[in-house]
Amino acid sequence: MTSEKYLTLNNGLKMPLIGVGTWQASDEEIETAIDAALQVGYRHIDTAPVYGNEPAIGRVLKRWLDAGKVKREELFIVTKLPPILNRPHEVLPTFKKSLADLQLDYVDLYLIHTPFTLNINEDGSFKIDAEGLMEVDPTTDHAAIWLEMEKLVAQGLAKSIGVSNFSKDQVARLLKNCKIRPANNQIEHHVYLQQRELVDFCKAENVAVTAYSPLGSKGIAAFNAGAGIVRDLPDLMDVPEVKEIAAAHGKSPAQVLLRWILDNGLCAIPKSTNAARLKQNLDVFDFKLSEAEVAKLQALDKNIRVCDFAFFHGVERHPEFTFKNQYTN
Repeated sequence: MTSEKYLTLNNGLKMPLIGVGTWQASDEEIETAIDAALQVGYRHIDTAPVYGNEPAIGRVLKRWLDAGKVKREELFIVTKLPPILNRPHEVLPTFKKSLADLQLDYVDLYLIHTPFTLNINEDGSFKIDAEGLMEVDPTTDHAAIWLEMEKLVAQGLAKSIGVSNFSKDQVARLLKNCKIRPANNQIEHHVYLQQRELVDFCKAENVAVTAYSPLGSKGIAAFNAGAGIVRDLPDLMDVPEVKEIAAAHGKSPAQVLLRWILDNGLCAIPKSTNAARLKQNLDVFDFKLSEAEVAKLQALDKNIRVCDFAFFHGVERHPEFTFKNQYTN
C-alpha cells in the first residue's frame, strides 16, 4: 500500500503524512529499515546529522534511484541543522555535508533542529564547563540563521525550510523576521504531550506540524541511561483507552495513535527498524476515528515530554531553552 495521503505545505509542496523516523538506529539497521520502508511504500524519510545515519540512508537512496525503482521527485527527504552548528556561517557547509552524505542534489525540507546551540571541542566532543555541564552558546540568533536557510531555497538546494522543537513564541518571532515563512515545525507530539496551544498557533499561521515520537519513544530510556538519567516513561501502547479504540477498529494501538495524529491534521514520523511494524505504521489510511474517539484520546493529555533534553545537562541554561525537565524544576 503506497502512502498516498499528503499534507500541502505553505509553499504548495506535498509532504506525505506518514514518514519514517530514523533516530537511534545503527548503520546496518537503518540500511535494512530504509530498504524495507521504501519497499512497503514510504516516501517520506526523516534524518539529521546528529543521528549519524545520513551516509547509510544515502547509500540506500542511491541504490533505489540508480535502479529506477523510485524517482527523486517521489521522495520527500528531511534533514536538519544540528544544535552544535547552529550559527549563520555554519549553515551552508553543514547543509552541503548532509547533501553529500545523502548523495542528493537537494532536500525537500531542511529544519533548524533545535532553538538552542551547544559548543563543541575541535574533536567534535561536547565542551564541558568547570561544573561538569555542557557549555552553551547563548548568542543563538534565529533570524540570522534563517537568513542563511532562505539562501538554500534561493539556490535550489532545499525545497522547503522549517524548524524543530520551537515554541509558540519562537515561531512567532521568526514569522516576523523572515522572507520565506517556515513550512514546518517538527515537535514531540503524542496523546500524553499534545501541546495544543503551539499546534493551534502553527496551524493558524499555516506552518505544518510534524509529530516526532508519536508512539512515545522506548529508545529514549536507553539513551537517557547512557547520560545517567533514570526516568519511568509511559507505554502509550498500553493505555486502556487506546487499546479499547484499537479493538473497536480491528487495528493495533500504534495504528490508533498514528490515526489520531492524522485526524488532528498533523504529519507523523514513527521510527521502526522492524519490517512488519514499518508496514503496519503505514497502514492507517483505511479507517478514521469518530469525533468521540478523538475527544477520548485528547482527554489523555498529561504534558509528559519524553524527549526533554535532560541528556544535554547544562542546555537548560540557554536563553532559548523552553522545555521543563528535572534540571529546570
